[in-house]
Amino acid sequence: MKTSKECINIKAVQVIHKPRKQVSHQRKHLMTATWEGVPAIILQTLLGGPFLTGYLLYLGAESSEVGFVLAVTTLFNVLQILVAYLIQRLQYRKKAMIVFTFMHRMLWGATGLIPFIFPERWWVPVFMILYMGAFIANTVSGMLWTSLISDMVPAKVRGRYFGIRNTILNALGALTLFVGGIILDRYPGGEGFLILFMISWIAIAANLSMFFLYPDPPFEHSSERQFRAMIRKPLSDTTFIKSTLFLAGWLFLQTLIVPLYSYAMLDVLHISYSIVSIMTVAQTVIMMIGFYVWGNLNARFSNRTLLYWTLPLIAGSCLAWGLLSVLPVIPVLLLSHMLLGAGVGGFNQLAFNFMIGDTPKSERPMFIAVYSSITGFASFLGPMLGGLIFKGIAQAPDWVSRYGFQTAVGVLMVLIALTVGRRVLRSA
Repeated sequence: MKTSKECINIKAVQVIHKPRKQVSHQRKHLMTATWEGVPAIILQTLLGGPFLTGYLLYLGAESSEVGFVLAVTTLFNVLQILVAYLIQRLQYRKKAMIVFTFMHRMLWGATGLIPFIFPERWWVPVFMILYMGAFIANTVSGMLWTSLISDMVPAKVRGRYFGIRNTILNALGALTLFVGGIILDRYPGGEGFLILFMISWIAIAANLSMFFLYPDPPFEHSSERQFRAMIRKPLSDTTFIKSTLFLAGWLFLQTLIVPLYSYAMLDVLHISYSIVSIMTVAQTVIMMIGFYVWGNLNARFSNRTLLYWTLPLIAGSCLAWGLLSVLPVIPVLLLSHMLLGAGVGGFNQLAFNFMIGDTPKSERPMFIAVYSSITGFASFLGPMLGGLIFKGIAQAPDWVSRYGFQTAVGVLMVLIALTVGRRVLRSA
C-alpha cells in the first residue's frame, strides 16, 4: 500500500508529464496571419501615408505628381480581372503569392536608393517606374492573399477576427507613425528618409519570411472555364453590382481629397512632420478602436448596412475642414482625422468582408476582381483630379485651398449618402 507521500509524488509526476492542450491548425494559421501583419504594417506605414507624400516632396514632386502616385496603385486593380482568370490554372496559391510579394517588397524598398544612384532630375521619374512595378506585382499577390485568407478564416469568426487583427496592427502602425515623425523632425531631408528606409528593409525581410509559414490549402476553382462566363457571374448579380457601383462613386468623391490630406497639411498649411504624424496617429488610434467595434457589430448586422453607417463619418471628416474659418488649425485637423479614422477604418474592413463574405466561394476571385477593378478605377481618378484641382486653385483666395475645396466635397458626400446611399445599401 502506497504512503500518502508516494501518492503525492505520483500525482506531481502526472501533472508534470500531462500532455499540453494542442493548438489547432486553424488557430495556428490565424496567429501566423496576425504575426505576418506586424512587419507588413511597419513597412507600409514608413513607406506610405504621410511619409510617402513627404518623400515625394523631398524628391521634387509637384501636387499633380503626388496625386498620380497616390492614385496609380488603385488603377492596377483593373488587372485583377485578368489575374482572377489566370489563377484558375493554379492548384495551390502559396508559392505564386510569395514570388509576387517578394517582387512588390523589393521594388518598393528600392525607391529608397534613388537619391544615391540617380541624378536629381531623374528622381521622380525613376520613383514612379519602381513604384508602379511594385504595385503591379502587388495586384497579383493581393488577389492571391485575399483568396487564401478567406479560406483560412472561418466565416463565423471573420468579422471579429479581422476586427482584432486590425486593432493590433493599427496600434503598432500608430506607434510607427509617431516614431517616424520624430525621426524626420530630428533628421530632416535625406538622412531622415534613409533611416526610415533602413527600418523598412529590415521589416521587408521579416515579412517575407513569415509567408513561408502560411498554409497552402487546395484552390477551389470556378465552375466556369471560359473568361466571358466567369466574369458574367458577378456582373449578373444585381445586388452585388449595384452596391459595387455605388461604393465606386463614393470612393471617387472620397479620394478627391482624403489621400491629399497630408499634402494639404505639409504644403498648404505648412505643418511639421511631427504634427502630421500626430494627426495620423490620432486617426489610427480611433481606427483601431473602430475595428473592434465594427467587428463586433458585424456579428449582428450585414456588411452593407454597416457600410452605410460609415458614410456620414467620412463625409464629416471632409466637412470638418470648414471649421478652419473660425477655429485654430490643430483642433480642427484632429477632429477631421478622428472622424476619418472611425469612418474609413470601418469602411475598409467591411468592404473587405463584403468581398470575401458576401460572394460564392468558388467564384470569389472574379467577384473580388470585379469589385476591385471598378472601385480601383474610381479611386485612381479621384486623387488624379484632386491633385490637379489643388494645383489649379493655388492662385485662388487662400481659404479655397485651406478648407474650401474639402468642405465642398464633404457637402456633396452628405447629400449622396442620404439619397443614393440609403436606397442602395439600406435596401440591399
